Amino acid sequence: MDFARSPEDEAFRASLREWLAGNLPPGWGTPAFHKPRTQEERVAFARRWQRTLSEGRWTGLSWPHAYGGRELTLLQQLAFNEEYIAAGAPDLIDIGIGPSLTGPTLIKHGTDWQRERFLGPILRGDELWCQGFSEPGAGSDLASLQTRGELDGDDIVVNGQKVWTSYARFADWCILLVRTNPSAPKHRGITFLLLDMKTPGITIRPLVEMTGVAWFNEVFFENVRVPRKFVVGEIDDGWKITLTTLGHERFATTPHTRLQRELGVLTSLARTRSGAAPAAADPVFRQRIAQLAIETRVLQLSAYRTISQVVRTGVPGPEGSMLKLLWSELEQRMMETAGELEGPYAVLDEHAPQAFDGGRWRYGALWSRAASIYAGTSEVQRNIISQRVLGLPRST
Repeated sequence: MDFARSPEDEAFRASLREWLAGNLPPGWGTPAFHKPRTQEERVAFARRWQRTLSEGRWTGLSWPHAYGGRELTLLQQLAFNEEYIAAGAPDLIDIGIGPSLTGPTLIKHGTDWQRERFLGPILRGDELWCQGFSEPGAGSDLASLQTRGELDGDDIVVNGQKVWTSYARFADWCILLVRTNPSAPKHRGITFLLLDMKTPGITIRPLVEMTGVAWFNEVFFENVRVPRKFVVGEIDDGWKITLTTLGHERFATTPHTRLQRELGVLTSLARTRSGAAPAAADPVFRQRIAQLAIETRVLQLSAYRTISQVVRTGVPGPEGSMLKLLWSELEQRMMETAGELEGPYAVLDEHAPQAFDGGRWRYGALWSRAASIYAGTSEVQRNIISQRVLGLPRST
């Protein structure tokens, strides 16, 4: 691809920088800003910020105009992500499933009524979504899911359990996979549903992670009735819909910019961290930093290459698995390096007065262990790459 930026691209980036400078929350990025601490505060803040972005028409960048989007190119969307993260703007992960997964899936596979009903609230942050895919026995092998969906008149009655469901306690809606035909092969007989999380029969149990917070949840369904108008696509043909969702989940265009920012902070700390000598004085540690810089650049170029592929084909392909594998394992190595820099202070959280850099690296190190699991484990990604990208045969 051509890495030279056109005048139009430069103007787009400049307009975003100008908008962010004038619309970030007052005091954002300074010690004076009261950052949300509880999960409830974080979700409420994310909703408000999403509405602000929507009012500035910075949401749904690639969506059609008819659904509230701007029909911008993938390269412009990449430019948005790079400038947004470089500016240190608020993290969008707390409300991300709706705009990044549900919206694109409905645009491609939803009915006109479903698009009319859901896409606007998603862009404005009026409704928060969660993802009901994984189960205790169906995570990496998602097609083994056993949550049942039985047709009863105009409803589908759901019974079963989901797990690792991020934001389920706060979500208004859920994209839910159920098995409606247990006799069919496991990749068939699956139906993709839109579930109102206020429906009777749903029980949510938070799961406390090793970070000390509980974003994940177990969700139990007991005779939960879902009207058929909330089926996406056809009954028993939900795996096709699921592949669209997973393709958008693994097609990440922002991690390189986020990791570049993290690397910049880590490099600065290595120069100033006190001790017998700054860590940057150690040639071995300098080489570690240099290796992280090389790998981050490789990740950036891989993201550009993957975007170029999507521009040519029109859909995210299996190459997204290479990005997912690269950034998830690179993030872990970066956090491990930060832990070595901290030394014994690495075990302290943000509440300890002696915590290093406000405890951010400790939290990041613990959270990064999940990066090689969610959205498909590293093992699954390697299988996809070997079979669907390299064309290697399945092992027997």
